[in-house]
Amino acid sequence: MRSFGKLAQGARLERLRDLPLWDGDRLRNIHPMLPGLRDPATPRPSLREFLCEDAERRPSAPLPAHDPREAWQRKPASGLRATWLGHSTVLLEIDGWRVLTDPVWGERASPFTLMGPKRFQPVPVTLRQLPEVDAVVISHDHYDHLDYPTIRALAKSNVPFVTSLGVGAHLEAWGIAPERITELTWWETHRVPGTGLTVTAAPSQHFSGRGLKDRNQTLWSSLVLSGERHRVFFSGDTGLTTEYEVIRDRLGPFDLVMLEVGAFHPSWGDIHLGPENALQAHRMLGGGVLLPVHWGTFSLSTHAWDQPVETLLAQADPAHAHLLLPRLGEPVEPGERRPASPWWRQAHAGKAAATGAPPASPIGEGDDTGLPWPLD
Repeated sequence: MRSFGKLAQGARLERLRDLPLWDGDRLRNIHPMLPGLRDPATPRPSLREFLCEDAERRPSAPLPAHDPREAWQRKPASGLRATWLGHSTVLLEIDGWRVLTDPVWGERASPFTLMGPKRFQPVPVTLRQLPEVDAVVISHDHYDHLDYPTIRALAKSNVPFVTSLGVGAHLEAWGIAPERITELTWWETHRVPGTGLTVTAAPSQHFSGRGLKDRNQTLWSSLVLSGERHRVFFSGDTGLTTEYEVIRDRLGPFDLVMLEVGAFHPSWGDIHLGPENALQAHRMLGGGVLLPVHWGTFSLSTHAWDQPVETLLAQADPAHAHLLLPRLGEPVEPGERRPASPWWRQAHAGKAAATGAPPASPIGEGDDTGLPWPLD
């Protein structure tokens, strides 16, 4: 199946083997894990537990969404604007340049068309309705960040890709010309030709792989996107690590911080943030404007679909974190510092009148054995 991608070979594989993270067989997190992130007493969810969704795992009605195309025709007054399009997909406008992060327009975070976590919220615009972008950045190769049908569609354009080392093998296998691909290791910086845009890869604490035999064969990264006047931090997927303080000192300060907040679970708390650790990571990065991502699109854990953002709203200290909580597809300028509004609660309207609609099965049939969670 082409959607699984392709393993790194040749010079690309040699670069991977030269990384300090390479243990002779695969990459691994080598930064000391902070105590208490993972609860070893909590078992990972079983397949049955994951399949038998309760009503809280997805909204009972479509989420409010905005058509951003009219706003995109006008330049942002501040020079920096973000449009969250769902999960970790954001269109960033930075000092006259456009960057698309982890683009996912596919229906499932899965290699299969009929099985796997299915999106409960469509993207507010189609790929064809996007304005021309100057770069696509991809943090790592998991299905909810590196989407085969989306990449195949983007292959028809000339947009350059900047990604973590090893991920280029997947992109080439799916039709992206090698000259359009730049692969970075941590702390490497690339200036996108013909623009004032730079992309720097930075540490994260996660893992990679798209099948049963390619675990940790490609690098995972956070990314810093910089124009002439503005800088944006994008976490990709990660657990909490003191490396955020190093990132702040070397690459900050940031005008916008985008952190993953969803798909958390006590048994994998070392490789996903969740909302509480996202707030701590945000403080390590220097505070400021926080745009939560990695929620509102797929059900990839067992928590309620809106728990991440509700927790953020309840626990964020306005003295350290200004929450940027736009509707899907709503272009917002971080410099405006709009007050946070719980727009997602509209999806609960009429929920009490609902009469037990059967839950969707996001993966397929299976027994109650454990799976190598998380899937992303």
